[in-house]
Amino acid sequence: MTRRDLLDEALAGITARPARLALTALGTVLGVAALVATLGLAQTAAAQVAGRFDAVAATHVVVEPRTTGGSGTDAAPASLPWDAEPRLDRLNGVVASGTYALATDGAAVTTVPVADPSGASRLDLAVAAASPGLIDALRGRVVTGRLFDAGHDQRADPVALLGERAADRLHLNRVTGQPTVFVGDIELTVIGIVGGVSHHLDLLDAVIVPNHTAERLFGLPGPAEVQIRTSLGAAQLVGRQAPIALAPNEPETLQARVPPSAAGVQARVEADVNALFLVLGGVALLVGALGIANVTLLSVLERVAEIGLRRAVGATRGDVAAQFLVESSAVGLLGGLVGTAAGLVLTVAVSAARDWTPVLDLRLAAGAPLLGAVIGLAAGTYPAWRASAVHPIDALRRAG
Repeated sequence: MTRRDLLDEALAGITARPARLALTALGTVLGVAALVATLGLAQTAAAQVAGRFDAVAATHVVVEPRTTGGSGTDAAPASLPWDAEPRLDRLNGVVASGTYALATDGAAVTTVPVADPSGASRLDLAVAAASPGLIDALRGRVVTGRLFDAGHDQRADPVALLGERAADRLHLNRVTGQPTVFVGDIELTVIGIVGGVSHHLDLLDAVIVPNHTAERLFGLPGPAEVQIRTSLGAAQLVGRQAPIALAPNEPETLQARVPPSAAGVQARVEADVNALFLVLGGVALLVGALGIANVTLLSVLERVAEIGLRRAVGATRGDVAAQFLVESSAVGLLGGLVGTAAGLVLTVAVSAARDWTPVLDLRLAAGAPLLGAVIGLAAGTYPAWRASAVHPIDALRRAG
């Protein structure tokens, strides 16, 4: 048989029963469509996750003293300067910065509400020290009142902010009457209530005072860390420059914690999603392959007489096997083409419904139909071998 004869016979064999052809190819269509759609949606979802990560976490940098493992007693402990905030604000890419330190943990805090002097309450709250820009650096908001400024900090004024949860527990919901809280015997005037911070959620349950107020009243030796909010894409650069700006003579004594790059996050998310959905796509492809193998084997049993006649007029075993392999490969290729188209349409439709930007890999679109053909070829191997093993005499005797 020539190649043309082989293709003609295979085409006649698979188109003789269109309904069977459609049902046979359906398994491959579903498998390839699932594979294309899952990979496309995984890439699209990974891009969305990375984009959202960029907008929030990728703009946050923390600088703190490096923990040294040396046992020497002569080395001075690493520290952050009091003027860390103005130093960092001069760096390109820094949107806001502020220092943070815990002045005291679990101090006895009391207050006398303005509306009810007899309703004094007592709580154990932490007292945190902050520079004026810390709340902005943490994306916080003012619930009521105002933030303290650089003047309060420089004068070491006895003023304080309350985290919104601490204010609720102290029954303070407004600061217009300049309410007072007492940390032990220390009197502080509350000028504002803050909330909504993205990091250091412990501030919501704390009393927050200016840095130099904490130095004067609580003996704070210095800031413990610096929180920095950067422009999008500037976190890596700011993380390298911040230790130099804060400790130009010994930048190695400070360490900056920066978020991982967006490309790395996207790759990991995409890999995780792909690993999950490739299993589902593989199962669907396996079902499609079994369907092709089953129907091809049934076709061999139904066409025993035809096979015997071809063998009797000179067709070799290889010719018979090749015909059935071409038939199964053609069915797989057809299913791959339809499945690829369906998967791409599904990816675009889901992306449009979610207001995403679809991410489509052209290599996947080109390779999926070929994958369908390979699956059809593999599925038709055993039926083709069975067909080639039919003896002409036995086939004609069974047909008669």
